[in-house]
Amino acid sequence: MTTHAAGSAAAPQIHVTGRRILATLVDGLLIAALFFVVALLSGDASATGSGVSAATGPVGTLLMLALVFLYYTLLEGYLGQTVGKMLLGIRVIRESDGGRPGPRAAFIRTLLRLVDGFLWYLVAFVTVLISDKNQRLGDMAAHTLVVRA
Repeated sequence: MTTHAAGSAAAPQIHVTGRRILATLVDGLLIAALFFVVALLSGDASATGSGVSAATGPVGTLLMLALVFLYYTLLEGYLGQTVGKMLLGIRVIRESDGGRPGPRAAFIRTLLRLVDGFLWYLVAFVTVLISDKNQRLGDMAAHTLVVRA
């Protein structure tokens, strides 16, 4: 974080809604590619002249769920950024001191993606727009902010 001349910490730039949307799309594309690889490895993916088809059975679905949780929890917990956030110049910080969230807070954020992601992230979008600190439900529960990197 930068500081003012008087030495007090500058307020983090929390107005990053457009960047958050684009970062979510980038992460979604990466996860979709990972899903296709898992489906390919399990023999349930194919590409034809008319398109691409991919599916996973129960084991593949559980594997994908675990990989998605690990992706968000590890990257946001330890680095403060997913690949999408890195590319868009934003990061997740602890609300209290601006530090990296840590795996516990990142896990809470990730768990609440199940609610925030409802209706193609409409819940998250509306919550970010109406909250004072531009937080989705996962941020509120984990006491985190998404700010410019």
